[in-house]
Formats: sequence, C-alpha cells, structure tokens
Amino acid sequence: MRNIVNLNSQWAFSKTAQAVPAAIDEAWETVNLPHSWNAVDGQDGGNDYYRGTAYYAKTLNKSQLPAADRYYLEIRGANSSADVYVNGKALAHHDGGYSTWRVDITEELGENSLLAIAVDNSANETVYPQMADFTFYGGIYRDVNLICVAESHFDLDYFGGPGIAVTPTVEGANAAVKVDTYVTNMKAGQRVRCTVYDAQENVIAQAESEKTTAELTIENVHLWHGRKDPYLYCCEAELLENGEVIDSVCTRFGCRTFKIDPNNGFILNGEEYPLRGVSRHQDRLGIGNALLPEHHKEDMDLICEVGCTTIRLAHYQHDQYFYDLCDEVGMVIWAEIPYISKHMPTGRENTISQMTELVVQNYNHPSIVVWGLSNEISIGGSDEDLLENHRILNDLCHKLDKTRLTTIAAVSMCKMEDPYLQIPDVVSYNHYFGWYGGDTSMNGPWFDKFHAMHPNIPIGCSEYGCEALNWHTSDPRQGDYTEEYQSYYHEELIKQLFTRKYMWATHVWNMFDFGADARAEGGENGQNHKGLVTMDRKYKKDSFYAYKAWLSDEPFVHLCSKRYVDRVEDVTKVTVYSNQPTVELFANGVSLGVKEAADHFFYFDVPNVGRTELKAVAGDCTDESVINKVDTFNEEYRLKEEGAILNWFDIEEKPGRLSLNAKMSDVISTFRGKLIFASVMGKMLGGKKKGEKAKPMGFEVTPEMMSMMGGFTVLRLLTMAGGMMNAKFTKEDLLKLNKKLSRIKTPKKK
Repeated sequence: MRNIVNLNSQWAFSKTAQAVPAAIDEAWETVNLPHSWNAVDGQDGGNDYYRGTAYYAKTLNKSQLPAADRYYLEIRGANSSADVYVNGKALAHHDGGYSTWRVDITEELGENSLLAIAVDNSANETVYPQMADFTFYGGIYRDVNLICVAESHFDLDYFGGPGIAVTPTVEGANAAVKVDTYVTNMKAGQRVRCTVYDAQENVIAQAESEKTTAELTIENVHLWHGRKDPYLYCCEAELLENGEVIDSVCTRFGCRTFKIDPNNGFILNGEEYPLRGVSRHQDRLGIGNALLPEHHKEDMDLICEVGCTTIRLAHYQHDQYFYDLCDEVGMVIWAEIPYISKHMPTGRENTISQMTELVVQNYNHPSIVVWGLSNEISIGGSDEDLLENHRILNDLCHKLDKTRLTTIAAVSMCKMEDPYLQIPDVVSYNHYFGWYGGDTSMNGPWFDKFHAMHPNIPIGCSEYGCEALNWHTSDPRQGDYTEEYQSYYHEELIKQLFTRKYMWATHVWNMFDFGADARAEGGENGQNHKGLVTMDRKYKKDSFYAYKAWLSDEPFVHLCSKRYVDRVEDVTKVTVYSNQPTVELFANGVSLGVKEAADHFFYFDVPNVGRTELKAVAGDCTDESVINKVDTFNEEYRLKEEGAILNWFDIEEKPGRLSLNAKMSDVISTFRGKLIFASVMGKMLGGKKKGEKAKPMGFEVTPEMMSMMGGFTVLRLLTMAGGMMNAKFTKEDLLKLNKKLSRIKTPKKK
C-alpha cells in the first residue's frame, strides 16, 4: 500500500553556499518547512530582497522508511526553479515556483543518502513571473513528502497530477460520473475498483474491471451549489492484485452545471448566481508565502465573513489545501498561472508547462470554473508572438479540460478592440479609475461601453481597489492613502459594479495587504496596501464592512473611522455600514435620528463638541466609537511621504481658480490650460524621437490613457510621472506651475 512520509522537519539551509554539498555543513542554519528566505527582506521595501540560489539538505535512510518498490520525492512548492540531488547526483530540474512536482529517487536511495535541493529565485528570461507587483519569495514554502509505492501504482509522473480525474455530468435528476485513472506499470490480471461515497461516507456507486476508466451513476444527485450548498462526494480508486489492494488514491468532487451569460452573468445549476468577491495573494507579514494550514483557514474565514461568493487566486497556483477549502465552503474560483505583466518570447514553454500543471493538478476541484491565461500581459502592447502564446494556452486548456472556460485579466489601457480579447471564452479588466487615474464615476460607464461594443463577450472586473493605511481625514481625496478615501472609493464601486447584472464576476484587489518589496508609497514601504484587511490579519479596514453590508446575511452594524478620533470641524460626518434596514445613531446617549439606506451606507451629521461617545443601533446589533473636538488637525493622521517635495495640503488654492490640486480634465478644458499641459507633457515625454509614439511605462498614449490621466490631480500626475517616466519636477517647478494655474478660472460644470 501507498505510504506518505512527511519530510518537513530538520533541513540544513544556506543561501551563501556556492555548490551542492557533499555533506551537511554544521554551520548551516536548521529550518523546518514551509520556509522562505525572503520572509523579512521581501516585505521591507527597497526592492533589494535576496534573489539567487539557496540550498536545502537532509539525510535519508532507506531502512527507516516504509518498505516499497518505488520512492518519489514530492515537492509542493519551491520558488522559482529547483534542482534535486541525491548523493551529489542531479536527478531533476523544475521551472515554476507554485506547483507540485515529483522525482523518482529510488535508484539513488540507500543509507545515509544526502538529499539536496537547490532553489533559485533569480531573475531570468524563461520562467514566469519576472515582472509583477508582488514579491517573488524564494524558498521551499510548501510541504515536501516521500511517497512510497509498489511497482504498479497510480501515476506520480504526469505533471504532478493525482493519478485520477473525475468528470461528473448532470443529467436530469442523476449524474453520470466518468472516472479516469492512470496506472504506471500495470500488469496482466490487475484490476481497478472505483467507489463513489456520499458526504456521510455511504457507498452509492462502484465499478471494478481491468480497465482504467469507469462509468458510474449517482441517482438523485445532490448538487454542489456554491456558498448555499457546497455538497461534496468522494471517489476512491484502488489498484487490486489477486484481490489485494496494492495502491489507492482518493479525491473529492462536486456535481454542478454552470455557464457564463453575456447578459445575465454567472449561472450555477440553472440559477443566476452573482459572483462578487476578492482576489487573494498567499503571503503574510513576517512569514512570506510559507503559510501553514491555520493561516489558509483564517484567510478563508475572513473571506466568508465578508460574504464573498468568488475568489480570484492571483497570480499563480495556490496551495492544494486552499483549493480544498474553496470546495468545502462553496467559493467559485478563478485559477491562473503567473503569465503576468511582461511577455517573454523565451518563456512560452514555461507558460505551457505551468498551465498543464495547473489544470492537471486541479481538475477535480468543483470550485474552479475558469482557467486564467494571463494578467495584464499586454502592458507593453500586444504583438503576434503574444497572441500566438495565448492561442496555444487557450487550446491547451480546452484540450486538457472540456468542462471549464478560459479567461484573461486585461490591463486597463488595453483597447476594447484588441484582438487578444477575442481569444478566451470570457474577459475581465483590471480598472483603477478613481485611484491610478480617472475618477470613480468612470467605472460603470466604461463597462457599459464595452458591453455595448461586444454584446456577446461576457465582461467582468478582475481588479479594482485603492490603498489605505492608518491615515485619516474629513476631506478624503484620491491619492491620500486614508481609510476614509478607500471607504468612499469602494462605496462608489459597489454601487456601480454590483448593480450591473451582465458583469459575470467582480474581484476586489485585494482581500489582504501583501508583500511588494519594490513599493515605496503610503508611508509603509514594501507592501501593497489595497487590502480590505491588513497584512497581519489583525485589522479589518472600514471597506471590509462596506462589502459585508452588501454581501453577508449575518446581521451587523459598523461605525466607520474608529481610528479617527480627533476632529477639528464643528459638525462632522459619521458613516455607518449595516445590512439591516435602519440605523439609529446616538451621541452621548441622545438620538440623532433613524435613517434608512437602500445601499447599506448610512450617513449622519454629528455636532462635534468636546468628547462625544457614539453608538450605532441596527436591530439587535450595536457598535460604538468616540470622537473628540480639537482646535488644530492632528498631524499623526496625515501621510507625509518621505522625500515628497510638495504635499497637496501645502498648496495655495485661490477661490474659483485652478491649482495643482485641480483635475487634469478641468485644466485641459481651458485654452490656457491646454498650453500648460502641452509644455508639461513635453517634459514628461522628453527624449522621444520625432515620429515615435510615446510609451510611458510601456503604454502608448491613447485616448483611453488620456481619459484616465484626466481624473488625476495635476500634482498626483506629476508626482507619479517622476517614477514612471523619469521626469523630475522640483518644488520650485511645481510652485511656478501652481502660480500659472491660479491665473485660470475654474471651468463651470456643464
């Protein structure tokens, strides 16, 4: 019988060793798996985390292992490339840091056998990802096992797959279940027995033959129906020799139908089932991506608390344990490979191998409905090689899996008529109108325009969000990194996206703050702070509760801005989120009235005098907070970016006149403003050859991009230009520009 021995404990580790060890060096560090060597330096900013080769080593003794004919080393995640050695002999190489792979080490395994694994997360031009807004943590950050099997066994060699594929087809009240098993070294007389169990472990169907494929029927099938009813069956395959079981594998599966309709969104088992959810990265503060089961479980509990029905598992294959959790709780999943940001002509084979591993290893999960081909891959434009790569991947997915659809996450500036949008079955866009450009009002109309242009292409929003840290204001503005602006942003996006029935899925970017060592913004370097929850999982930002109000059935009420206590204004706005029909707010025990809000967002004007204790009441739910009247603004609440040459609140603004705080759209709507903008653009795009199209950050300056730029304030656009286009503006430059703008009247709104 198959035995699995976990090898996570007591590895010798070094990232300074120069070669594969001949023996374990006592000077090496001792670590347990999962492990990442970038758990600290991959999250502290500077984009200087160690990227190179590190070595893991341990001794294996065959006599201490279960007796078996073959021994397979199973590595469930080693980022990004890895080589396996036994007693100095190279046995295998693997490219791709997020999938399971196995190595047959039988012939080299004996007493005091030195197992060494070299792991490398160096930059290269063949293995994805190489350019992306997250840290590429190095390490063996998932389990390592030794699988001990008979000579005849269910396959362990094919792209890390489980050796069994279950394909249920719902047919009226029943389900036809096809079970494909893959047997290595099957001998004459051996048989395969397939058994289906219900959730109570009752046998409901069984077949036995010399064939490796079985056809079974589940009568009166219990459907897997997302969060409402995530019912799972189990299929066990046993390899028999003379009536004795010599190997077995087991997998859970669910029976469901689904389709994605361009007008009605996601349809599950014939029922409209809106997909509203989040994206998730697999890392944590101080841990990197070396997560334990309890970390995955806590993440899932938080996602369920919000009330999500879907998760986009970005931007790579996640741990099998998390896919199992998705099956169990009923999340509908988008699974993808890290074909992201930068198309590398030399990386095609790696996209093919990573996609094959993703599909083969995850075929049995009922939670997965779409395979993601790429993310923002046309950031530098699309060419024929990029298009061909997508056609290959799209065809590969449909060859390996005829039951699911394909999708892409297109970068915001990708033109609606780009031919690569025609390749997958469904499409989503990453849009940040209201954060990186444009304003929040642009989101819904943009999707309406796409839907009108492509009425037969299902469209979704695969990323949207904005950053928030512990900064606060009563006057939230785009780019201020306050919790209040993030709340405003998500209120607006919820109302626009959730009310458009045709959108097949929406995914907030991101559920959790995550490591991005290259980032230096918001006042805390090394992280992307767009999460609804902090990276340590200790604080749920107010926007978390905005989604809970729309998506969760669990009664609650939440007072926003609890960390914003000191306030200068005489009357302050207080926001309350709840999924209850009415909310009553009390200030020092005095009712300020009862309000109704169909959009679940309740706003109260509260007199700000001295210390005020607030209490929100919604049905049986209550929440409390405190505000305090102060004479001057508490600067502890305000971000002052390190190295900033000018802050928005330091700019002189004249009533009825433009300033650096004005939107670019207002500036260029005036004749004098257009002249100023032209001179500024000249500096931002300086160095461009005559006749050459401008491509800041790899983008061609298209009407779509200009529309986004129009939503920026002048100051924010110029500040971002410093990093994006290497255009430096001094404080003196900006003050001079502000003086010019102050001579122009603010255009009247039409």
